[in-house]
Amino acid sequence: MKPVTDISDLEALYGTPGPAATDKIARRMTPEFRVWLERCRFCILSTVGPEGTDATPRGDKDPVLRELDPGTLVLPDWMGNNRIDSLRNIVRDPRASLMLFVSGSNNVVRINGRAFVTLDDELRQSFDVNGKHPRSVIVFEIKEIYTQCARALMRAGLWDGRDDSEGLPSVGQILAALTEGRVGGKAYDEDWPERAAKSMW
Repeated sequence: MKPVTDISDLEALYGTPGPAATDKIARRMTPEFRVWLERCRFCILSTVGPEGTDATPRGDKDPVLRELDPGTLVLPDWMGNNRIDSLRNIVRDPRASLMLFVSGSNNVVRINGRAFVTLDDELRQSFDVNGKHPRSVIVFEIKEIYTQCARALMRAGLWDGRDDSEGLPSVGQILAALTEGRVGGKAYDEDWPERAAKSMW
């Protein structure tokens, strides 16, 4: 396969985007995007660092992001696997992006900008869930915010209620295969639901 090495080749193939694609970018939070933010309980955080790119799902029972001001969002870093890939990247390279999903909507909101990680006690304490708080908070400075065309989610039928999970290898099975049985396996899968319930926040 021959790679494309000249952007002009792509531009000739795809043509000029219309005004709905070029004029849709806001530089700060707007009332319309704020409604999206208040409904969004799941997003994808993308970062870049010396080792490459990373994208991680982030979710919460309430809005996953909070607006500090029209140009600034905050994202609590709740309990996870402690790899801190995203946090490592942000500390070394502040470029970051967010993709916001709202259940039932085929549209997506994309936000590009810069981020930093803070251990600010007052901010961490403000995210209280039954006395638990995130260990750190990601502060996201908006540079661009805009909607993404609905075609991708429409093609996938993401909200059609179809369940494609039957027969998927479990995390325990994947871990066992990767480690020749040293990690994972049936016991891992059986213990996971209870372990997750105790460490959700």
